Amino acid sequence: MFSKSRTIVLVLVLFLSLPSGFAAAGQTLYQYSTIDALLAGLYDGDLTVAELKERGGFGLGTLNGIDGELIVLDGEAYQAAAGGAVTVPAGDALVPFATVVHFDAEQQRQLKDIHTLDGLNDAIHALLPSENRFYAVRIDGTFHAVKTRAIAKQSPPYKPLAEVVKEQVVTTFDGRGTLIGLYAPVFVKGVNVPGFHWHYLAADRQGGGHVLDCTFDAAVAKLDVLRSFTVELPADRAFDDIDLSGDKGKELHAVEKDPAQGKR
Repeated sequence: MFSKSRTIVLVLVLFLSLPSGFAAAGQTLYQYSTIDALLAGLYDGDLTVAELKERGGFGLGTLNGIDGELIVLDGEAYQAAAGGAVTVPAGDALVPFATVVHFDAEQQRQLKDIHTLDGLNDAIHALLPSENRFYAVRIDGTFHAVKTRAIAKQSPPYKPLAEVVKEQVVTTFDGRGTLIGLYAPVFVKGVNVPGFHWHYLAADRQGGGHVLDCTFDAAVAKLDVLRSFTVELPADRAFDDIDLSGDKGKELHAVEKDPAQGKR
């Protein structure tokens, strides 16, 4: 059960008509904390991994102290450490930021000849019925290369994420695996990552991380259109006191980009 010390304080509900060919559904994208809080150095939350999995079995995030990348797939949570090795975190491990959904694909497409992450984003973007909704995207295939990153656990006092990310460890995987993707519209800038955000998990569940680039010949993409978005804010003094004013777009770009290319 969820802790009684936390309260859902921000709910954005989007009930929009769908184009023909899309099933009516009511999936809710659940998010804990905000991306700007993470950028500002709020790396400790009070949501457990077990509680997060109750909210959704597909998604992404990180663990307290920015201890690697959190990947949620098929109802299980995985932790990709710096260097790409994956383990299953304990149910009582804590999360400072995460976004999950109970994935229910409404559309399936074959993708071919994807050579960059930008190319993948363009191909998925062409499938979206609107830029003003949220989407969960699952891509299963055999990859020529997936470049990922993860960051080693930090210790307080925490530096801003744009500084910490300079310590990221980049690893490249190939073979069968899954891309776990979320798309957020531009109007949630500061709350979530506008556009696409991808994590990767190898089919053997032994490797993964935050995706910086990828290439593959063919893969299957499944798309879930999400009608509502719920944000739960941390109920602690650190969140209450942190300065979230100002535009953190430059910091977000620095965090998301591929250090070898200077972009995502």
